[in-house]
Amino acid sequence: MSVKDFKSTYKLITEDHFPGNMEISFGHGNDRQTLCYEKVTWKIEGVERGLRYGENPGQEAALYKLVNGNLYLGEVTSIRAGSYLASDVELLKSGKHPGKTNITDVDSALNILRYFSESPCTVIVKHNNPCGVARASSLAESYNRANMADRIAAFGGAIALNRELDKETAELIAENYCEVVAAPSFAQGVLDILARRKNLRIMLIGNMERLQEYIGERVIEFKSLIDGGLVVQWSFTPQTLAEDDLIPAQSSYRGKEYRVRRTPTEEEFEDLIFGWLVECGITSNSVIYVKDGMTVGIGTGEQDRVGVAEIARDKAYRKLADRICWTRYSRPLSALSDREAKAEINEEAKQKRGGLLGSCMVSDAFFPFRDGVDVGIREGVTAVIQPGGSERDFESIEACNEADVAMVFTGQRCFKH
Repeated sequence: MSVKDFKSTYKLITEDHFPGNMEISFGHGNDRQTLCYEKVTWKIEGVERGLRYGENPGQEAALYKLVNGNLYLGEVTSIRAGSYLASDVELLKSGKHPGKTNITDVDSALNILRYFSESPCTVIVKHNNPCGVARASSLAESYNRANMADRIAAFGGAIALNRELDKETAELIAENYCEVVAAPSFAQGVLDILARRKNLRIMLIGNMERLQEYIGERVIEFKSLIDGGLVVQWSFTPQTLAEDDLIPAQSSYRGKEYRVRRTPTEEEFEDLIFGWLVECGITSNSVIYVKDGMTVGIGTGEQDRVGVAEIARDKAYRKLADRICWTRYSRPLSALSDREAKAEINEEAKQKRGGLLGSCMVSDAFFPFRDGVDVGIREGVTAVIQPGGSERDFESIEACNEADVAMVFTGQRCFKH
């Protein structure tokens, strides 16, 4: 295959051989339960098709929405038919059909966005993990903060916003390249602004205005194995949603009691809850840093906890340096040819500790040793949130007490694989 032929595969729509309707039955005899699905398609430039392709060109794929039936397994049921979000998006504009990753990235964004209905919030996702999450007093500010949290990673991402997309925010979005913009509604004139970006998929998700109804709803999840087997589990439901749900860090070790001395401030409590709910939508192992309702550094999908804490730290430094350069010179740091200016920017990011000074550190599982917490403490974090439960929690408590850092436990791990 030539390079030209390979490039063309991204422009093709894979012919899928999946049926228009699908039924999946569970149980046997009189106990049989059936879920009924309908394939989702869109008509774009006269072509009625479903997904462009799966995770890669050449992989046939289809999107189905649940139209009837329900499934009870033990004490848990499947999601109700008609509760549509990403499975029934309305494409207001698109130069080409969406692919599987466009849909799943939007779904991942909604998984986080559902917890932040009280204020304007933007989640930008790429490869099922957030590049940036931010809330603010206006939608435009929330988008700008989420985008600038990791402007490089946000390139080509999926943007989900929890308010009607207004002209001010649309103008900011149109300045950058993204694959998807999803919102509950669009103000007059916004589609014309977004039309400047060719092939941008503009998705209307009406039920997004009811996202908070999905909080705490436990449903059945399936994971396919390569041998045809299935792992069936309850969906993860965060129990820590407010300040009162948190537990002051404490531990017992060899007959001695350890307690964290400092209680978080109200501002820290807000960021701790915000960070924890963002963390619940990130691939584990992960550690993130948040400050003032915005992600500062995101480390995800690693094998060791201290390592992922360091990755999130290092990304915070790099992203802050790039943000400074972009604000000052309207170009990425990597494209800045002035070595002296680049050195000054890196030094400024270093002096500001990558924006981590005064931030909160968030971990999806306990710290097995104090070395993970120490990574954040050395950068100036002032509060830590983690599940707790390690045999050596006392080490992390001692590390926080030595630095006058607050730490709280959630009592619940939030692994996401």
